[in-house]
Amino acid sequence: MSDERDDHQTPAGEQPDGERAPRRPRSTDPLELGFTPRKPVPWLAPFLLISTGIRTLLAILFGAYLDKRELQNAFGDGIFSQAGPDGGLWLDYVADLGDGFHATYSVAYLLAQPELTVDGHRLPRAQTLVMGGDQVYPSAAYAEYENRCKGPYQAALPAAPPDRPTLFAVPGNHDWYDGLTAFLRLFVRSRDRNFAGWRTGQSRSYFAVELPAGWWLLGVDDQSGSYLDDPQLAYFDEVARRLTPESKVIIAAPSPTWVKAADDPMAYDSIDYFIRTIIDPTGAQVRLLLSGDLHHYARYAGPGRQLITCGGGGAYLYPTHKLPERIEVPPRDTLARRASRTQPYDLVARYPDAARSRRYGWGIFARLPFRNPGFTTLLGTLHTLLMLAMAGAAANWADSTNQRLFSVPLVLMVLVTVVAAALFAKPPSASGKRHVRHWILGVSHGVAQVALAAGGTWVWLALPFYDWPWPLPAVAAAVLYGPVIGLVASQLVAAYLLVASAFGVNVNELFAGQGIEDSKSFLRLRIDPDGTLTVYSLGVDRVARDWQVNPDDSPSASWLTPKTPLTPQLTEPPIVLH
Repeated sequence: MSDERDDHQTPAGEQPDGERAPRRPRSTDPLELGFTPRKPVPWLAPFLLISTGIRTLLAILFGAYLDKRELQNAFGDGIFSQAGPDGGLWLDYVADLGDGFHATYSVAYLLAQPELTVDGHRLPRAQTLVMGGDQVYPSAAYAEYENRCKGPYQAALPAAPPDRPTLFAVPGNHDWYDGLTAFLRLFVRSRDRNFAGWRTGQSRSYFAVELPAGWWLLGVDDQSGSYLDDPQLAYFDEVARRLTPESKVIIAAPSPTWVKAADDPMAYDSIDYFIRTIIDPTGAQVRLLLSGDLHHYARYAGPGRQLITCGGGGAYLYPTHKLPERIEVPPRDTLARRASRTQPYDLVARYPDAARSRRYGWGIFARLPFRNPGFTTLLGTLHTLLMLAMAGAAANWADSTNQRLFSVPLVLMVLVTVVAAALFAKPPSASGKRHVRHWILGVSHGVAQVALAAGGTWVWLALPFYDWPWPLPAVAAAVLYGPVIGLVASQLVAAYLLVASAFGVNVNELFAGQGIEDSKSFLRLRIDPDGTLTVYSLGVDRVARDWQVNPDDSPSASWLTPKTPLTPQLTEPPIVLH
């Protein structure tokens, strides 16, 4: 294997490949920026729900056929080195970043600034940036990468500064939806090895980086939790030859399987196998596991090891008040016969805190219908059809022949409503097992929607519209009844989500339906020459929403600056590891 280290300094205004920096925009128009800033993904939009379910199903059924990791054996196999001019290193970690522009760019802007002063700590821009997965939402289309990920980061750091920071990226499940095609094109390529103002460093979808003072950073790719492929294991076998009992290891994983194992005992098996068979035989110590995937900050502390989830790079906020206070890693009920010895880990920090997370949950009533207008329209359409079927059955109750005729569509609509609600309680794309509570809550929600439809039908029949000549009743229902009942039904869904989340059901949908852009987070790590590692967890309570062209026209200055200054703060005191 080859070692790669690049200490060359790039003149200001010139990219590492010798090209001039991109032309600076004169306005926030997409034609000037070179990309289209996107709104947050409406996760409950009907077509998006269907397409996401299909992509997840295809990834499950055909993931092995789309897996490009075996082909990466023909790529480079370098072990990389990163060190700052003082013999230490500043390193940033960000994950789950490619969503709405305001949140994504707010974090990218902070990452790109020459220095941040946070709660009295002076934190210089990192020499190394690690993206921890899900660099784009909702799909891995190249256009989405350009508009939701690369474009905002290009605007934040348009040209390489003299210290030439380096970028490494771990693919998450959304990056895998196209079999890593777009991911490899952006982060793993042999020419034009630049991502905005960062130099791309890796040669595969996984990587090993030697850091100062005996620290190592290992980024693993487990294909959305399936397994570690043989070329990857062979690569890390070679890396392990460089590890000693004095080595200290940071693992960047795509998903916080230590938390997910509480619901799926096999979730942690791949990471445990990696640690047990690759790292433990060398005597090296895994001191820190980093992951995104859950869109918040949470830290579990255990014997000699920290487990940190930091997925606050731009995607919708995920709650923290439902996190388990204590976990066992690996879980005792894993089926792996040679699992590592189980150790307890306690939840010692989270951002946002549990009280704020609960308050965010109550915002579902206001946010759901307006953040997901397509979902509200779908509910209105479904209830309008239910109402027409119920009204037809009621109007023809005395005529047995017509009554049977109108009962068929009514029964079908009721069944569709109840089944859809039951499936919504545990979507096919969701991980983990379906329990009795999912069925009870899902069917109850479906029955409540049918009851709402019956009440809506009773009100509609009391109005004069139903007696108008056909097709005027149907037109009136579509124009008047549909929008109103859609809004009312969305509030019933909101109430259901709030109740269901208390039982651990539809917790993700409660927050995905709100698309909360605030409470974002990232990590800035410092490795001192003496081997001390300090982790600064930075949070942003409110992201910027109004931007202006930066009057500073130096090549590496951000194109856009917030009209209201961003004020990051530490989410907890700095974490010091020796």
